[in-house]
Amino acid sequence: MTTLIAFESSADETSVAIVKDGRTVLSNAVATQINSHQRFGGIVPEVASRHHLEWITKTLDIALADAKVQPDELDGVAVTYGPGLVGSLLVGLMGAKTFAMAHDLPLIPVNHLAGHISAANFNRPIQYPAIALMVSGGHTELVLMKKENDFAILGETYDDAAGESYDKVGRLMGLNYPAGKAIDELAAQGEVTIQFPQAMAHEEGYDFSFSGLKSAVINQVHNAEQRGEEINQADLAASFQAAVIKALIDRTRRALTDFPVKSLVLAGGVAANSGLRAALEKLIQDFPETDFIPVPKQYTGDNAAMIGAAGYWNYQDHVFADLDLNTHPGLDFPLYEEAK
Repeated sequence: MTTLIAFESSADETSVAIVKDGRTVLSNAVATQINSHQRFGGIVPEVASRHHLEWITKTLDIALADAKVQPDELDGVAVTYGPGLVGSLLVGLMGAKTFAMAHDLPLIPVNHLAGHISAANFNRPIQYPAIALMVSGGHTELVLMKKENDFAILGETYDDAAGESYDKVGRLMGLNYPAGKAIDELAAQGEVTIQFPQAMAHEEGYDFSFSGLKSAVINQVHNAEQRGEEINQADLAASFQAAVIKALIDRTRRALTDFPVKSLVLAGGVAANSGLRAALEKLIQDFPETDFIPVPKQYTGDNAAMIGAAGYWNYQDHVFADLDLNTHPGLDFPLYEEAK
């Protein structure tokens, strides 16, 4: 049995968790900063860093208490070192280093994106080879995993990530940040009355583009305002979400066709979207040899439990770091062509 403590502070959640064998969450303390950033319509890095400083020891104490685990019962310290906001990453990294040094525990560096994908194991074990559709505020990627802890990007967004587009469209609609959940709920009440364009629809490959969709929504709203017309918010949300989901589904279908796999993982903050989940449930019926494994909704956002899951992979592979480990804000997986 391997029990890890994990630290996550890449954006606007401060989190510490205790995870056993990469699959069992003993505790997961999360302090969110949403209320602080809502008035700005997005994350303010300096504000985020200061909140992390305030909450890092508090979430540590909560995680240990909730898990009823003592430091001498732990086997290692997993920590996000990238990607993310450099100031935010530094707080979690220094907290993890301090804890590791104080209790003579190995430090385990974790890629935040690997954390999102590995959280699927909290649902049921990923079988390999696998493809992961990673959809969040900062990333939209199709990732091939030939084996555990092995990642190669098949396709990624050229511009806005899907989650970023949700937030920008939500701001246009007067919705609070983050807008993904609100748009998803509105979409369920509306009808697809506007056929928004899908960028790169006829191009080969697995890449995405959402900036053109965002611009099309903005133009639709502004043109209606100039004509004095009122746009149905629910229909607008449904039309926008349908376009996002179609782009994600089309590329995922192409990847599943070209790379037969045993598991399809849905991960990232946008993985909580009910419309996307339903569309993937329908898609996977065309691939009976592939198991659809969405990350449980409570672990789709940024949290330390997922870092503990990915940290377990690294622990097994003896991937450790010295105390001079630094942040890597632009960290990503290798491209498939480079990883072959």
